[in-house]
Amino acid sequence: MYSIFILGSTVAVTVCAGFYFRSHGRGISGARASRILIGAMVFLFAMLCLSVVPVFAAEGSDAAAASAEGLRYIGASLAIGLACIGAGIAVAYVGAAALGVVGEKPEMLGRTLIYIGLAEGIAIYGIVISILILFA
Repeated sequence: MYSIFILGSTVAVTVCAGFYFRSHGRGISGARASRILIGAMVFLFAMLCLSVVPVFAAEGSDAAAASAEGLRYIGASLAIGLACIGAGIAVAYVGAAALGVVGEKPEMLGRTLIYIGLAEGIAIYGIVISILILFA
């Protein structure tokens, strides 16, 4: 029940931030937007820390197994999250360069798609690692 509250509050904060940025997006300065973003990240980090508390509250010999289970989920989520962030950055740069090349030489489209696919492969590696963490 506790984890449902944490997940629900995280989704609610994300939705509220999205509506705020959509309605006030034209009038926000860079410094104010970065403060709001840092505040949201601190809130999400606090929610992540609070979601681990019930795992460490287990009693007896189950405490070690419960903490290992919780840390397994954190490791799997970090593997997927960081891999997807890296893939997004890679696709951004490769995609921009590919659009420039295709604009100059349309016959190079096939080669640029290969490079974009290689950049997206980073996210697939993160998924494979998280599956290994969860089920191995």
